[in-house]
Amino acid sequence: MPLRRILSAFGLIAALAVMGAVGLAGQAQAQGQTAKIGLELNRLESRPEGCRVWLLLRNPAPEAVDPLRLDLLIFGKDGVIARRLALDVGPLPQEKTMARIFDLASQPCDGIGAVLLNDLLACGGTPESRAACLPRLALASRVDGVTFEK
Repeated sequence: MPLRRILSAFGLIAALAVMGAVGLAGQAQAQGQTAKIGLELNRLESRPEGCRVWLLLRNPAPEAVDPLRLDLLIFGKDGVIARRLALDVGPLPQEKTMARIFDLASQPCDGIGAVLLNDLLACGGTPESRAACLPRLALASRVDGVTFEK
């Protein structure tokens, strides 16, 4: 095999290796931008004043989410909307899990049947980030008999 052909083959292999490394770096960056933000309805705690709600938020991405404001609807066991609330749960730091607690005054916990994420009022600093945020949210509920969905 002529020397020129061998050198050309080595050049092609080196170029492919560089392109592969660049592609992997770009793929890792894209995965960070599309990492799922977890919102978990973790606990409902009965209190004399009403119901205390515990939300667990997980941000595995290398970027913080700030601000993060939710438009939530609370449904009774009968499926009828009991209340609507705007909830500011941000900022959510990068690669961080946090708990957020809020109280529903005069709302018994055993009367809650579902929580609906009706909309995002804010998610990041731009309208584009808000639109891109909803598909990134992964909702779950650990509370028996209470769903949490979007």
